[in-house]
Amino acid sequence: MANFVLVHGAWHGAWCWQRVSALLQKEGHRVHAVTLTGLGERAHLLSPVINLDTHINDVIHLIEAEELSEVVLAVHSYAGMVGTAVADRLGQRLKHLVYVDAVVPKPGESWSSTQAGATQQQRMAAAQASPSFSFAPPDPAVFGLQGADHAWVKRRQTPHPGNTYQAPLAFDVQRVAALPRTFVSCTQPALATIEPSRLRVQDPAFWDGAWLPHSAFVELKTGHDPMISEPAALARILLDCAG
Repeated sequence: MANFVLVHGAWHGAWCWQRVSALLQKEGHRVHAVTLTGLGERAHLLSPVINLDTHINDVIHLIEAEELSEVVLAVHSYAGMVGTAVADRLGQRLKHLVYVDAVVPKPGESWSSTQAGATQQQRMAAAQASPSFSFAPPDPAVFGLQGADHAWVKRRQTPHPGNTYQAPLAFDVQRVAALPRTFVSCTQPALATIEPSRLRVQDPAFWDGAWLPHSAFVELKTGHDPMISEPAALARILLDCAG
């Protein structure tokens, strides 16, 4: 029996993992889908005090409270920042780190660092105009979602805490690189803000050469929310990572 911890990206919540969680549980595994503070069913906690460390601690405290070990940690999109920090600080409790079309930072970078200047300005302006210092979700069509899936995500998304956006992350590359890692690249359509990370994890020089060893790159021909658009395929990848 494996232990899976699933962490959603911006504007989402634990709800987005429902289909994947059901498939993993059907195989007899323990699954914990985290909702980060201020999002999903915890949207009533949204406030300017929420920052990147808040979300890192959400995941660390879950792992510690549930006394989990040999964890397969899957992090989606923005949560690549969170997963990198958890691997750095709690790597001894993890078995595999799975970046699901996620941000993969360099030390000292923020979530915003690899995004276009216009995107950064737009999101920070939106946050500054918001009483909760947050920015609203995009149309789920950018994630390649249509029909009922599009409608489901559109009504469930919530504004994202703005003070997570420009917060730099310090971490030890060697500690994180010591952990087996898989990057799941979602390519149809490919989300532009993930493209820098998609290229990085195929570069032998990334993390001063520390990334490629003990890492794998898997492509899914679906959009940015594979837990919704291709849950069976994503579940199979996670099961493979669990060994």
